[in-house]
Amino acid sequence: MKIAVVGLGRMGKQIARKLHEDGHIVIAYNRSRDSIDEMKSLGMTSAYSREEVVALFGKERIIIWMMVPADAIDQELKEWLKLVKKDSILIDGGNSDFRLTKKRALKVLKSGSTLIDVGTSGGIWGYKNGFSMMAGGDKKSFAKIEPILKTLAKPEGAYFHFGESGAGHYVKMTHNAIEYGMMESLAEGYRLLKEGPYKNINLGKAGDVWQHHSVVTSWLNELTRDALVENPTLKGIEGFVAESGEARWALETAKKLKIETPAISVAFDVRLASQKGKVNFATKLLAAMRNGFGGHKINKN
Repeated sequence: MKIAVVGLGRMGKQIARKLHEDGHIVIAYNRSRDSIDEMKSLGMTSAYSREEVVALFGKERIIIWMMVPADAIDQELKEWLKLVKKDSILIDGGNSDFRLTKKRALKVLKSGSTLIDVGTSGGIWGYKNGFSMMAGGDKKSFAKIEPILKTLAKPEGAYFHFGESGAGHYVKMTHNAIEYGMMESLAEGYRLLKEGPYKNINLGKAGDVWQHHSVVTSWLNELTRDALVENPTLKGIEGFVAESGEARWALETAKKLKIETPAISVAFDVRLASQKGKVNFATKLLAAMRNGFGGHKINKN
């Protein structure tokens, strides 16, 4: 298939590479030329303007995968809707608020095209391990982009169409809220080991033992173990932990639905407190985990 990948950041680059290497024709577009040049050097088709992207599709159906931050998606959609012909498929692969996705899908539909939401997980390891993708939107349009998802799911990933517009982003939002709770629990547990009555417990070794078919065996624990093996005292990590929006939206939704979410709520509050200076070994470990799976910046001290 021919597809334009817009937004060549940490995830966008991997998506473009994986599609290109599986034989799809990838048009690479980004605000900065350096990222476009990098993809061009790998054999992809380069485009240095939105107009050029559209022109490169010729008479073929325009399919654009947007991998941009949630606060940029409205402007991105606005610009593309000025240019694309009817019956185009626009894909929002970022972490967008499902409530806004539903409204955006209606706007795109009125223009004669379709918006598909694809919540995408896999972090900076998705290129190697395959991505996990949660889709929502028009089922016929989903079927048309399915070959793309099959490529991105290789070799160990998965994808599924969960329903109408916003459903994919809703499932991804919930996934990320769960992630907050799991990360917080691991971070607190390792802090309990470090600061408990038994001094000098080898945290990396504890994590290694747990990673061998214990109940807490997981990718998050693997990343935590690796971080502790590399930097046992987490020296140089400030402990500031960012929140990217998904847990906040999940808590807002849970409150509206009167669903209790104590674990997610506490995990969210810990991140907010860390941003105000309340840091400890656990918040440092949270920052290290985020860097491990997503390449997120670590604040140094």
